[in-house]
Amino acid sequence: MPSTASKHLATFPNPQPRRDYRIHMEIPEFTCLCPKTGQPDFATLYLDYVPDRLCVELKSLKLYIWSYRNEGAFHEAVTNRMLDDLAAATKPRFMQLTAKFYVRGGIFTTVVAATRKKGWRAPAAVNLDALPAGSSTR
Repeated sequence: MPSTASKHLATFPNPQPRRDYRIHMEIPEFTCLCPKTGQPDFATLYLDYVPDRLCVELKSLKLYIWSYRNEGAFHEAVTNRMLDDLAAATKPRFMQLTAKFYVRGGIFTTVVAATRKKGWRAPAAVNLDALPAGSSTR
């Protein structure tokens, strides 16, 4: 039986809930319709998040993304709506969705939306290139 588009986002327990780690996904086949002309809009989505208790299940994410194929939506609205839905389903420590829409009318549009759990702060980045030559991390 073939899969069908769905707005349901399934989740599974985070296998490392005590650790901050980033999950990065690239979704190169997002499509929706221009609400003014009905013409298709194409985008690559970049989803980055630090999970708390839940992670999004990939097949449900694929079917969720597919559900927008025949919907009219402004770039800004659809990006923010997807972020809201993903954050509601997973309740992450941090989540950012970047939508890079392909050219329309000679203009590329990129929309970046983010949310974070109240009180959560990203740990300081580690710059491995900054270690002096010959030094050890032990």
